[in-house]
Amino acid sequence: MRPMTDSVRLPAALRALILVLGFGLASLPLPAHGRALGIQEAPGREFVALHYDKREVLVPMRDGAKLFTSIYTPKQSSEKSPILLRRTPYSCRPYGPAEFSENPGPSPLFLDKGYVFVTQDVRGAYMSEGAFLDMRPHIPNKGSNAQVDESSDAYDTVEWLVKNVPNNNGAVGMWGISYPGFYASAGMIDAHPALKAVSPQAPIADWWYDDFHHHGALFLPHAFNFLSGFGRPRPQPTTERGYKLDHGTPDGYRFFLELGSLANVNARWFHGEVAFWNDIVAHPNYDEFWQARNLLPHLKRVAPAVMTVGGWFDAEDLYGAIQTYQAIEKQNPGIYHVLVMGPWAHGGWSRSDGDRLGEARFGSKTGVWYRKQVELAFFEHFLRGQDSQPPPEATVFDTGSNEWRSFAQWPPRESSEGKLLMLENAELFLFDLRKELSVKGGRAPLEFTSDPAHPVPFTQAVSVGMTREYMTDDQRFAATRPDVVTLRSAPLALDVTLAGPIECLLQVSTSGTDSDWIVKLIDEFPGDAPDPEGELALAPGQRMGGSQRMVRSEVLRGRFREDPSRPKPFVPDEKTLCRLPLQDVLHTFKKGHRLVIQIQCTWFPLVDRNPQTFVPSIYEAQASDFVAARQRVYPDSEFRVRLLSPAGR
Repeated sequence: MRPMTDSVRLPAALRALILVLGFGLASLPLPAHGRALGIQEAPGREFVALHYDKREVLVPMRDGAKLFTSIYTPKQSSEKSPILLRRTPYSCRPYGPAEFSENPGPSPLFLDKGYVFVTQDVRGAYMSEGAFLDMRPHIPNKGSNAQVDESSDAYDTVEWLVKNVPNNNGAVGMWGISYPGFYASAGMIDAHPALKAVSPQAPIADWWYDDFHHHGALFLPHAFNFLSGFGRPRPQPTTERGYKLDHGTPDGYRFFLELGSLANVNARWFHGEVAFWNDIVAHPNYDEFWQARNLLPHLKRVAPAVMTVGGWFDAEDLYGAIQTYQAIEKQNPGIYHVLVMGPWAHGGWSRSDGDRLGEARFGSKTGVWYRKQVELAFFEHFLRGQDSQPPPEATVFDTGSNEWRSFAQWPPRESSEGKLLMLENAELFLFDLRKELSVKGGRAPLEFTSDPAHPVPFTQAVSVGMTREYMTDDQRFAATRPDVVTLRSAPLALDVTLAGPIECLLQVSTSGTDSDWIVKLIDEFPGDAPDPEGELALAPGQRMGGSQRMVRSEVLRGRFREDPSRPKPFVPDEKTLCRLPLQDVLHTFKKGHRLVIQIQCTWFPLVDRNPQTFVPSIYEAQASDFVAARQRVYPDSEFRVRLLSPAGR
């Protein structure tokens, strides 16, 4: 958390914000090593081999296990070097002291600064000893050296590094994206005193709500494809990656529909060989197995400076970034901790220009700006002790107005409560809750049939995986489906900015005994919206006029509407409240645009099919359990939002 008073708009005030950040690159004195090299974005393996020495060591842990670790040290530097550590289950490749990574740090820009870069295979992965556990549970109060977790392994690694890496300055930073982001988060709990700065980026936090699951619904192609390789047993030690699945078709919709019930996954594909898939099947509810793998309650006693990073359009770990930030803020008052959220897909801040995603265009190279002005500056400040003002509490990108903004807290204290409500003829109306509400009652519910044999596709793209662009996809294809409810506002008379969380209070009923509920928030462009030109031009067949760009979406597995640990069937045709929180947004709906809400009950194959018949476990549902159901959405449903600029002003 950082004190700050006013919001700052970018890029109109880009130079002003850089001054606020205090992180202009010219203000940081470089070692002779850095001044001589002048690195830009992609120097390559030959450059790294020319300017860095590499060694591979087995670092001992307190219980005797040894973890394989690659260490890159600069050949020349006039100053002692800070250490940047990344712990990963995805391997230290390339292996061998004569084989060099083209980018051993967070970005090639760090090669300019003479850092020591360290990558470590986590316990039980690839060349490290010990047993690998997915999302290894944290042990808060360790009673002996035999009790180890990722926090203790990070501590022991830092201890060894500061004692055994020549010419280091005694300051260590950790970073990681996605699964390595989880290890970065775990490493800052009860951290070693030398660990001065940590950046968990898109960190996995709780696999019941993040990544593989969303409120108990399985993200099918993501889990299936990932675990088909990563989840298979590997000999130990090994430098080889896992098995790669051949789907036999590029059409994921057809592939997963023909798969049928999830009960067929082991029978046809995994054959019991994928341990974590077996765990998923054995634990269909949010029981002790999943609760033990929720790191969020353990993010206490965090001493290093922290910068949590995420992408607004991160299909894997948007939940992890936002919830990690909130958990650290709540449980560690007074520490240095900031949030950065940009218009990125998973990891896009580290490897893309960040000026586009699918049909969305963002007006500037946001990824390049982040790498130069924020990420590099954060570590330079805290690992070299530069006397510069740190960044604001929240540096976030407005995905509707295409500008960076900064706030003293997130969600912004300047925001007010608002509601989107259903009116007659499937219309939406936005209310500022500081004004009196008056809504007519007695309207009929909206009704449709949901059939798991003909599920709503999540994208028009042909892919066997979870496309990274789906979170910005044009939703006009879904609006034409009879099993999708589409609610539209009138064209906006003024810009409206939503900033913070969105909560959907759905009043629904189903003729079945179970159902999923999916809600999508959409920005509909005017019919005469111009197409981008030049290098940002859309693909053939894509047009901006009338497009319905998805801004946020989420799914609730209805059986978990009251308690994720205790599934409960629906009473057929009984009106029921389903509370569905969406992840945070910062998005300005421009004047002339419309706010759109879509509601549906299938989203395939992104989300596995709910049979719509209540069974003890959907992983064991039979073909006869899958039935069509009559679904109703009642007009007293509401969508709670945070308004940064009051509606109607």
